[in-house]
Amino acid sequence: MDRSALHLTFAAVLYYQGHFLLVEERDKRTGQRVLNQPAGHVEPGEDVITAVTRELYEETGLQLAPCAWLGLSQLGAANGHHYVRINFVFMPAALPAHYQPQDNDILALHWFSIEQLKNTPLPLRSPLVLHAAEQFQQQSWLPLSAIQASLAL
Repeated sequence: MDRSALHLTFAAVLYYQGHFLLVEERDKRTGQRVLNQPAGHVEPGEDVITAVTRELYEETGLQLAPCAWLGLSQLGAANGHHYVRINFVFMPAALPAHYQPQDNDILALHWFSIEQLKNTPLPLRSPLVLHAAEQFQQQSWLPLSAIQASLAL
């Protein structure tokens, strides 16, 4: 595999009162409206926990900390790229009354039960979206302490 086709990504699996928070965005390749967990790539100088916390804020306006992670998921996409995704669990006790995306690429925020997510008329960005929600439901959670802190040279 060409290394330029390998992508490390992460997603925020936010669960509150029986529902998952998803963002509505446009697929950059097709232009189609799709649903995804708040997700992205690690920026220079970030570790994965800092990155997922930042991305959650940018895409939802929520400042929360993850409480667990769901391991790695992998996807060989139709575009020839291979995605390795780290899914982080967010389970807030409460949410602020008002929050909104800070990123103009996010069209809307939606809350879905697992059943609604399985039957939504909007397409999911990838099979990894439903897979992460199903992993959460199976309580396949791993402690954040299992992620080693960044080491300096």
